[in-house]
Amino acid sequence: MIKDYRPYYIKKAWYRLQHLYIRHKLSPQLKSLGKYPFIVKPWHIEIFGGPVSIGDNITLLGCSDKKTRLTVWSEKKDISGITIGDHVLISPGVRISAANSISIADSCMLASHVYITDSDWHGIYDRSMPAKEVSCVILEENVWVGDSAIVCKGVTIGKNSIIGAGSVVTSDIPPNVIAAGNPVKIIKQLDPSKPVITRKDRFSDAAKMTHLFESTEKEYLQGNTLFGWLRSLF
Repeated sequence: MIKDYRPYYIKKAWYRLQHLYIRHKLSPQLKSLGKYPFIVKPWHIEIFGGPVSIGDNITLLGCSDKKTRLTVWSEKKDISGITIGDHVLISPGVRISAANSISIADSCMLASHVYITDSDWHGIYDRSMPAKEVSCVILEENVWVGDSAIVCKGVTIGKNSIIGAGSVVTSDIPPNVIAAGNPVKIIKQLDPSKPVITRKDRFSDAAKMTHLFESTEKEYLQGNTLFGWLRSLF
């Protein structure tokens, strides 16, 4: 991990810049954005179409070489679009493409390069026009989708289930299982006797987490100077 040489006040200014971008550029593109969003490098997050609704305490990460894209494209106006619940983690490079309805419930986690779509986007025999057949996608509470996995149209993934990295999900997955492969297959049942701690359980007290995060950063950046930071840039 590269050492952060910035003084704390410089990093706070950086956060304020991000918040201004979120307020004036990103948030107006959304139908709703909940309380306490933690959005990193929002200029690398692309919103196209709508509606896109995001709940409270979202962790939404952008990266210059891994654009995060939330896209809704449909000729219909009365669609649900993309609905994202509370305490959801969306990593860099995630693409969510909806022609009708994609619902991601509370505490879900999407690793880098996950792709979720509710449409084939083109017909099998008529490829000159957008596909007319669409089918909603539902991720129930606390689903974890691994790196580069693909979730296809019409799929429901049950509560607490885990999808392995690189998997292709073409059919429903029941709750409380681990599934992996192409096409995906159930490889393990989760132990019902062990409690599952969700992101909502861990991070529900937003004020406490913000205070802890700020205190940790102050301690980590203690002693950094403006001259030292400028010297590290060159």
